[in-house]
Amino acid sequence: MRHSRYSAQDHLLTAVQNRAELWRLFAGLILAAFIVIALNTVLLGILSRLAPDIHNVDANGAAQPGSTPGSMLVTLYSFGLLIVAVILVVRVLHDRGVQSLTGPFQLGLTQFLRVVGILTAIAAALLLLPPYNMGLDLVSNLPVQKWLLLLPFGLLGVIIQSASEEVLFRGYIQQQLAARYPSPWIWMVLPSALFAAGHYLPGQAGDNAVLIALWAGMFGLLMADLTARAGTLGPAIAVHLANNASALLLVSLPDSLNGLALYVTPIPMSDTELLRTWMHVDFAMSIVFWLAARLAIRR
Repeated sequence: MRHSRYSAQDHLLTAVQNRAELWRLFAGLILAAFIVIALNTVLLGILSRLAPDIHNVDANGAAQPGSTPGSMLVTLYSFGLLIVAVILVVRVLHDRGVQSLTGPFQLGLTQFLRVVGILTAIAAALLLLPPYNMGLDLVSNLPVQKWLLLLPFGLLGVIIQSASEEVLFRGYIQQQLAARYPSPWIWMVLPSALFAAGHYLPGQAGDNAVLIALWAGMFGLLMADLTARAGTLGPAIAVHLANNASALLLVSLPDSLNGLALYVTPIPMSDTELLRTWMHVDFAMSIVFWLAARLAIRR
């Protein structure tokens, strides 16, 4: 039995139901992975010839993607390859069109803009209220003029990155499971668990790796709920964008993925205790953004 509060999602499932076998989903995920790997290999091969210095190199000769504006832009824009891969997979294996992934374009765009508007207002209010600078001695990362010049390209990159994850987890996996299993315990929880697994990075996060993965899983559940209530990916992309833009374009960690950030924090990834404190704040903000997005899309 489907939940009435998620009835907006039903129109997305119409194009899915005829080819909702689990083997197609598993095969689709594997095929998408191969496509992304192949396209990334081609992309990196081209960049190695045309722009060999696009990644910073440390004293040991190891590449550090995302530590310069150029490498960060490449990192963000390369997520577009995932969107291409998912579109190809759903067409070949499921006979689905793009709007079966995203929902109606016009409605999705309207919802996206509504949510972006209300989240921008919340973010502006937070910037005007104490504690200023997040209560930290932030370190300047880019000159303001250079940051403003790069900002439109960075915003587009974060939109692509956020949209790619929503297309895969909420547009593809969630809808394939929802067409076969009415229970939200399946189509909400399983994609969110995969989303969490993709954010489990013990080599980078150390003792906070499990906590970060759990945070990602909870974020996935919030986005799954938002998508099912909206009937499009627009609101989830907007919340994902707000969350990632603040961490990648405004204030980033000093360790990695900071090439487009205006500031970096004095907290390195290795400072697990202090970082853990700010993770709780970050998660609280995600809850606020989710509730605000739900309010924005109410009819």
